[in-house]
Amino acid sequence: TLVDPQRALDGRDRALPRDPRGGHKRFARFCNIEIHPVKRRRRTDFDFINFLKIFRGSSLFGWSALENRANLPGRIRLQATPALKEAILMRFGSLLFCMLLCLAPLARANGQVLDLASTKVVDLSHSFDADTIYWPTSPSGFELKQLHKGLTKGGFFYFANTFCSPEHGGTHLDAPMHFADGHWTSSDIPAERFIGPAVVIDIAEKAAKDPDYLLTPADIADWEAAHGRIPDGSIILLRTGWSARWPDKKAYLGDDTPGDASHLHFPSFGPEAAALLVSARRARLIGVDTASVDHGPSRDFLVHRIVAAANVGGLENLTNLDQLPPTGSIVIALPIKIAGGSGGPARIIAIAPR
Repeated sequence: TLVDPQRALDGRDRALPRDPRGGHKRFARFCNIEIHPVKRRRRTDFDFINFLKIFRGSSLFGWSALENRANLPGRIRLQATPALKEAILMRFGSLLFCMLLCLAPLARANGQVLDLASTKVVDLSHSFDADTIYWPTSPSGFELKQLHKGLTKGGFFYFANTFCSPEHGGTHLDAPMHFADGHWTSSDIPAERFIGPAVVIDIAEKAAKDPDYLLTPADIADWEAAHGRIPDGSIILLRTGWSARWPDKKAYLGDDTPGDASHLHFPSFGPEAAALLVSARRARLIGVDTASVDHGPSRDFLVHRIVAAANVGGLENLTNLDQLPPTGSIVIALPIKIAGGSGGPARIIAIAPR
């Protein structure tokens, strides 16, 4: 029994008279296969109709040549020669490679999909203005000077300012070089370090009772018991509730004596907890809603030194952390890119579930 290949592919098998010119044998030689009559279908038999369906439009077997040779056996056994095996392996290998290329980005995304309809953007940054809080020993604060505002000689409106600011004040980045010689400056930090999944650890209740409270490894263990292990590469945000005191300098820092940083009181990360986060949990960044990743009474700034030595940056003076869940948000922290800088002002946002 012979079949029409085109009708077979369309599910309309029909019997054809045998081609006395031996067209099916010439096609077999063209495909570099051997055809043997099969009286009954065995497990090792090859269904040529399904084979054609798989390779419809394929250049492997020269489809244009196939269309010119309609008289083929309906059931044949395929005995592949070495050349055919190589051709099939090359085609399936190419198909597999293309599939892997398509699936790789999905695998790298770790299952995270950004759905703007079901998320909200949370601003984690304080505005920079005359009330912006800087470290007490900073020689100056934020200065904004107007260059022009109004109509130009050409008759159109134009507005521009110039500003001046120390690197470390307001919502800002501490680059590793801030406390670790030879490590990344602001402009050295790879851009991918500034975006990542957020982990929010809330110690607001403990900080309300102790303004000098330090995050401990036990706090991290409690958080992980409730929410699962902190994923590697996360941006760890510590919520103390201190941003509600902004911009009252005395309430926020614990003291407002100009030029004196020896009487400060506010909570933050503890050294042991910071070491755990940057080593065992491989934090991408750490951040806090107080003036420093070290708590107020610190004199040796050990947390700064630990995270900087690991080439991890710190985000300070954050706000609105109460609007983020413990997990499920994505942080985008973009500091001003100062060449060779030790840090700089930043606009930091989070994309959180509604």
